[in-house]
Amino acid sequence: MATLDVEVVAADRHVWSGEARFVKATTVEGEIGVMPSHSPLMALLASGDVEVEPVDGARIHIQAAGGFFSVDSNRVTIVADRASLVDSTVA
Repeated sequence: MATLDVEVVAADRHVWSGEARFVKATTVEGEIGVMPSHSPLMALLASGDVEVEPVDGARIHIQAAGGFFSVDSNRVTIVADRASLVDSTVA
């Protein structure tokens, strides 16, 4: 089964990285959900919750503000002006 290679960084630090099944974020165009084999894209990140469903473990929630959201070849990269891990809940 294909997975996503996800990396979330803030301007000043690494926030989270790992393999995931799904990533959801808010862009200036609206909410977007990404699964493996998604078409490449680049979007401006809006303030809001980034949700990551890792392959193993609890769902990850990250509060992010501003920055960029990109998808290419099953790799999701989020570079936020500000971002912090909020909590984890069992999937």
